[in-house]
Amino acid sequence: MDSTKQDQVAKSTPPEASASSSCSCGTDAAGAELAASRPPSEGHTSNSLRNEVRVWTRDLLIAIGLALVIIVFLYQPVKVEGTSMAPLLSDQERIFINKFVYRFTSIERGDVVVFWYPLDRSKSFIKRVIGLPGDTLEMRQGTLYVNGNVVPEPYVPLRYEDFSNFGPVSVPKDSYFVMGDHRISSNDSRVFGAVENKFIYGRAVFAYWPVDHFGSLAITDAQSK
Repeated sequence: MDSTKQDQVAKSTPPEASASSSCSCGTDAAGAELAASRPPSEGHTSNSLRNEVRVWTRDLLIAIGLALVIIVFLYQPVKVEGTSMAPLLSDQERIFINKFVYRFTSIERGDVVVFWYPLDRSKSFIKRVIGLPGDTLEMRQGTLYVNGNVVPEPYVPLRYEDFSNFGPVSVPKDSYFVMGDHRISSNDSRVFGAVENKFIYGRAVFAYWPVDHFGSLAITDAQSK
């Protein structure tokens, strides 16, 4: 009970009662400080805790809802099968692909893309873009030449290089030449040809399992694995 409330009670008390209870009411400054320092009631603490729990629960549900919306409509979790993209991606690795990125940006050389397999539309493949529309590609003893110029490939370890020759070939309009980083163990555009733009539906952006591969899938990530 605060000092203001005590003053109101004191004014409504008869004189004789006021005199006899002056010690217990405590209407002076010390009494006011004592009243103000009393801990809140158990009911008040319980209500405050419940309100805080409700706020945290609401915020958590909103965060989960937003995360689900982002995953469902923007990103898609996929499982890698095979070793054609080793060492960047391993067999059974779990990654996220961005399904909308190519609606706003163009496909670039070096992108790791997911596409419908040209020889069987029920299957999806994941490879790296090596050639862009209009490019002329050639492989000479494991070295990539694009339009007559050597293109460094730091993502292809020496032990995974294919030292045979290939090409030259020209990439058709609206198509992309794709290859696996594990060159000696990859079924790619050297076999089934360039992939039309309409069949490419996402770019690999993030690995989340196993934990030692957790992180962004940048072009040069293979160098650190």
